[in-house]
Amino acid sequence: MIVEASISGLFRTVLILIGAFVLLRFLGQLMMAKRNMKEEKKINYRQREFEKERSQKLRNFGKVNIFQKSTRKSAVIEETQDVEFEELD
Repeated sequence: MIVEASISGLFRTVLILIGAFVLLRFLGQLMMAKRNMKEEKKINYRQREFEKERSQKLRNFGKVNIFQKSTRKSAVIEETQDVEFEELD
């Protein structure tokens, strides 16, 4: 089989390469836009959580809460034991 170089074949190859390059650039831009939208959603979520926590703290600012002492915590403290360790050479 003999393959001959022609102007139309060269032109077609160049167009295919340019088309592939443009397609890859478009897909790259699309993926970057998608990533930026995810980042923006994450930042907005953090901002809303921060504002919610801030408003809750401002609402409770200056109020006094009295909690009863938990008997469960003291029982856990009494049940703990000391463990002796030996040094290894």
